[in-house]
Amino acid sequence: MQKMLLSEKATSNSSHGQDSSYFLGWQEYEKNPYHDVHNPTGIIQMGLAENQLSFDIIESWIATNVDSTDFHKNGKSMFRELALFQDYHGLPAFKNVLAEFMAEIRGNKLRFEANKIVLTAGSTSANETLMFCLAEPGQAFLVPTPYYPGFDRDLKWRTGVEIVPIHCSSSDGFRLTESALEESYQQAQELKLRVKGVLITNPSNPLGTTMTKKELNYLINFSIAKRIHIVSDEIFSGTVFDSPQYTSIAELVVERKLNQMTDIWNRIHIVYSLSKDLGLPGFRVGLIYSNNEKLLSAATKMSSFGLVSSQTQFFLSKILADKKFTRNYIRTNKKRIRERKEMLVCGLLNVGIKCLDSNAGLFCWADMRHLLGENSFEGEMALWKKIVYEVGLNISPGSSCHCVEPGWFRICFANVSKEALSVSMNRIKAFVEPMGRVANGLSQGEVVCKYWRMRSLSKWVSQLSFSDREADR
Repeated sequence: MQKMLLSEKATSNSSHGQDSSYFLGWQEYEKNPYHDVHNPTGIIQMGLAENQLSFDIIESWIATNVDSTDFHKNGKSMFRELALFQDYHGLPAFKNVLAEFMAEIRGNKLRFEANKIVLTAGSTSANETLMFCLAEPGQAFLVPTPYYPGFDRDLKWRTGVEIVPIHCSSSDGFRLTESALEESYQQAQELKLRVKGVLITNPSNPLGTTMTKKELNYLINFSIAKRIHIVSDEIFSGTVFDSPQYTSIAELVVERKLNQMTDIWNRIHIVYSLSKDLGLPGFRVGLIYSNNEKLLSAATKMSSFGLVSSQTQFFLSKILADKKFTRNYIRTNKKRIRERKEMLVCGLLNVGIKCLDSNAGLFCWADMRHLLGENSFEGEMALWKKIVYEVGLNISPGSSCHCVEPGWFRICFANVSKEALSVSMNRIKAFVEPMGRVANGLSQGEVVCKYWRMRSLSKWVSQLSFSDREADR
């Protein structure tokens, strides 16, 4: 009887994705969270792509800029102004520095205009808003696999939009190919789904790789041919710590001068946030960037359901306006991400677990196929349960990311301390070695890690000196 009083959306358990192993792992962690003193045998959270590596830089800035944290401007209180109603267009000062920060993250190779930004409560809201604006219920977006498990909720649950996977393979590093795009489009046609666009994450979550210009050109040409939209989720663009350098899809459109020759410019929409690059997911700051005026108008109206508070905008506008701070933060944060990723990769390699070669993100895509009891998704789930319940690590199985090959896992490294990461590597070692499936052996793994460190150091020094020369200009 009670069920009849609620809507179908409220009573249905379908399509939210909460029953995915991605979310189930979180639930198990919350029941038994690791603590080095109070619960040293608890589960270590390695399923959360959160950047906790550079809080000290932000905290140091706050300590020396008190006016910004107690809402003063030029010695005058801003409390009343910030406490009163603000419309949904956002504070101009914040949107201006946000546009500049986006350009700085991308090496100032692009210029972003503040009037083409729609603020949203995080990238989750931005992606959902785009689905509402670009597609009707029952229409489809193509998404390369493996993809972020939350997309099953963010893109589909309230909008009714369908996801058709673009299956990518480990044989070519899970790269996007022309044939995979065409096969996915044909699959949608066979399902009688009208394709409205392609959504990509660049850098990729969960792969930790940046898309090549070749891949992006495939996508642009495909979009032009099919007259469909491209949504480029670029929330990890500031985490690129190694070559090749990051290329935004907007950069390539400008490089090819397609922004002047075709209407493709109006069908490319960028999603960005400060959750990953600045490590502030709790502030709920996301955005849509588009050249499509009708979309901007509709998205701005929809943003009233998920606004960014005026206090948050005021505070962050002060931080991002400090160019000395942003330059130092971007450079130092990338260095710390690279070092922590190296620690994870080497720890895994020492027990015979290889990771996909990556240059961005807050996670690694680990190949554990040799640890499967059977080469199937049932075998993958059996291994995942052992890792969660016996080893005490929450990692994300590839099947939760719709990977077509069993045995791959996403492991996050930027949300745990060095000490917790060391504990997790010891646990993995204790689990793997008795199985007798250490593919490379300890000594070989150590040799490879030493080589990797030297190679990474050489690249980093080269990039750092280049950045310094750019800054001097």
